Amino acid sequence: MISRMTPLQLLEHTDGGQLWPAPLSAQAGFDMDAAYAQALAVRQLRIARGEQPRGFKVGFTNRTIWPRYSVFAPIWGSVWDTTLTRCEGDEGTLSLARTCQPRLEPEVVFGMRATPAPDPTLEELFQAIEWIAPGFEIVQSHLPDWKFLPPDTVADGSLHARLLVGRRVPVRDLARDGAALDALLADARVTLCKHGQDVEQGQGRNVLDSPLRALRHFVQTLRACPGAPELHEDDVVTTGTWTDAWAVSPGERWSARFSSPLPSLTVTFGA
Repeated sequence: MISRMTPLQLLEHTDGGQLWPAPLSAQAGFDMDAAYAQALAVRQLRIARGEQPRGFKVGFTNRTIWPRYSVFAPIWGSVWDTTLTRCEGDEGTLSLARTCQPRLEPEVVFGMRATPAPDPTLEELFQAIEWIAPGFEIVQSHLPDWKFLPPDTVADGSLHARLLVGRRVPVRDLARDGAALDALLADARVTLCKHGQDVEQGQGRNVLDSPLRALRHFVQTLRACPGAPELHEDDVVTTGTWTDAWAVSPGERWSARFSSPLPSLTVTFGA
């Protein structure tokens, strides 16, 4: 019989960048509810040792890559002061130390000005957003070759490892209302480049039809999760990759060229 890892053991594997001995989903009855309960228990351990939550990541919002990972619905997890890096310009650096099979995802990040209304409309979400920025999320998996079932990904911190947030643009500089922002982000495109060479293109509508709609889905599912924290003013929310997730290594330089009026972002990886 496979024994279930405790929240402390999960955190130790995250800290050390070590593979799990077995999938948690191999344990009978380990479903999405159990996975979120484990993830929330790990969250409390991180808070208890001094880490501060800085917001949330929303994953598996890109329907075009669901079949590649055998995951067919979004997930969410926490972003931390120890995993979040902001850059004032269009370029930053990130360390890959103690990550496990890291991959890179180009995304759009929201900065909140207020807690959204329950079950918000797109306009109510627009009113709750302060800024928008390009972002690179570094995701990771503690199971070999990224082979998992959905509950494993949730218990694995929703695969979050690092988040680089680029130049922040006030949302009201981009759109006059929620409908206009929804359309702008849905139509926006990104070209992902490695060492100056194009590797993939994506667009905002890949992400649950637009990143604003991905944010709305997240707000709804967060409220429905027993014991989940609230979304607060100044929290960041990164809304899911516009392309596939690409394996990365120290020394590499990647760029995401977003279509105007969104800024672009470049990251260089250290050890």
